[in-house]
Amino acid sequence: MNALLFVAGLALLIFGANTLVRGASKLALSFGISPLVVGLTIVAFGTSAPEMAVSAGAVMDGRTDIAIGNVVGSNIFNVLFILGLSALIAPLVVNIQLIRQEVPIMVGASLLLLALGMDGKLSMLDGGLLFTLLLGYTVFLVVQSRRETQAAQDEYAAEVRPAEAGAWDDRLVVQLALIGAGLAALVFGSDFLVQASVNFAKALGVSDLVIGLTIVAAGTSMPEVATSLAAALKGERDIAVGNVVGSNTFNLLGCVGLSGLVSGDLGLMVPPSVLAFDIWVMLAVSLACLPVFLTGREIARWEGAVFLGYYVAYVTYLILAAQQHDALPTFSGVMMSFVVPLTVITLVVMTIRRSETPPSS
Repeated sequence: MNALLFVAGLALLIFGANTLVRGASKLALSFGISPLVVGLTIVAFGTSAPEMAVSAGAVMDGRTDIAIGNVVGSNIFNVLFILGLSALIAPLVVNIQLIRQEVPIMVGASLLLLALGMDGKLSMLDGGLLFTLLLGYTVFLVVQSRRETQAAQDEYAAEVRPAEAGAWDDRLVVQLALIGAGLAALVFGSDFLVQASVNFAKALGVSDLVIGLTIVAAGTSMPEVATSLAAALKGERDIAVGNVVGSNTFNLLGCVGLSGLVSGDLGLMVPPSVLAFDIWVMLAVSLACLPVFLTGREIARWEGAVFLGYYVAYVTYLILAAQQHDALPTFSGVMMSFVVPLTVITLVVMTIRRSETPPSS
């Protein structure tokens, strides 16, 4: 029954996000707003709608651990699992703008979340700051993109199209109905998912936080999984990377920001275990993107395999820690004294070798 409730909630979240984006996009385009602006605002917000809905819904239900775990876990899942799996399908190309701008912004947002949460609480003011930064970041992207070449703008126009005259979604009432249906599906879907997650935690004997960091995080990231894998299979290898980096920034600023705002005077409590471990893993994963992306401006298959291996190791650690398993000290020792240092050395050597290799003419 819990599994059915979880799947139903996930299906409603994905349906709600897609329906909301469709209705809002058609409505905006019918008012003469350019496809470029629609793509960078409505569509971008829509891809993070499941995370936003679940985190805000969990806070209103008093399950703040799920809200925090969902965001931190989603960001770890996005980089390690989605990019890792996509790179195994085909080596991923990294756009130079991602290295110079988007990844540093993602790292900066991660550091800001860490700084704001060091006292164990995110206040409503902290949430307002994060959400305001998201709005500012969106405006910045829109202004920046208006300077793009006509070809880049035409690409947005091809992806975000207005409703055809006489089509079923051409009428205002239908577009408003789509927006309403999408919002309703997000509300009910988030409620189902949070209820199922709480039941899973009780049945498995683990905390809400562990469920939020794993099952909920992976579930709400399914739209990103579908988008990135489809892009990798189609050969659009730069889209897969941009999708993950952009989603992580939206999660940090939008999902945590909105959760902080709806928490009211109580604020959003940050569990000590998150401050002690998980948020540092998220930050390390974000920072690891830079040397990986810089090695030839691509994510090779072996690097994708390393990412996947680290995600398996992270989930294994969470399970062992939740059960207080006897193997936990040994596992932690092997990871910290052998696997992590070996990976760091490999990345440093690869970066040096790539920097010494003359560019091909």
